[in-house]
Amino acid sequence: MGPELAGSPFFCSWSGGKDSALAIHRAVRQGGVPGALITMMTEKGVRSRSHGLHRDVLARQAAAIGVPIRFVATTWDDYEDKFCAEVRSVVADGIGRGVFGDIDTESHREWELSVCARAGATAHLPLWRTERPALMRELLDSGFRAAVVAVRDGLLPPGILGKVIDAEMLGLFTDAGVDIAGENGEYHTVVIDGPIFRTPLRLVFGETVLRDGVWFIDAEADAG
Repeated sequence: MGPELAGSPFFCSWSGGKDSALAIHRAVRQGGVPGALITMMTEKGVRSRSHGLHRDVLARQAAAIGVPIRFVATTWDDYEDKFCAEVRSVVADGIGRGVFGDIDTESHREWELSVCARAGATAHLPLWRTERPALMRELLDSGFRAAVVAVRDGLLPPGILGKVIDAEMLGLFTDAGVDIAGENGEYHTVVIDGPIFRTPLRLVFGETVLRDGVWFIDAEADAG
């Protein structure tokens, strides 16, 4: 959804997960040129708000993609204002298109269209209205490797944390009766390799913790 990107530089609202990665992949195939990643962080700027990923992991992803990343520390109360301010900054740098990885959550789409318009940018949603099975097949067939870093308690087993999504895991999602793309927050991922990466990411997975009804696993960049 959105205007054609041919030859246009774009920023990506970057979670570090599979949907934003696949959105970049599609945008590049449409002729877009990635110019920046924007990641919203917690107040202290240590972890991402969306997936709880460490700043260093996100920085390693950006380096592997070859695109600069902009970290924005924020509360939920000033999230929109801070996001708009950052978009205005990238627009001032000549990047007027924004790529988002939403699939069909209408409220998210409306927010993205609104904040981009407010900041002088144009929102582009490359995954919009793609059927879930086709989307997940594309993810795997394109060579993306995405490890699960969060699962909603009671919907999916925490035993899959740290594991890379494959056909078998998609079957587990189907059997559990959850959205196989996790569009409703059933699970979140961190992308460690794929066609947009110059080199794969090496991560070390650590402890798991239950927080606000969601199981998280800690992921750190391998220093070795």
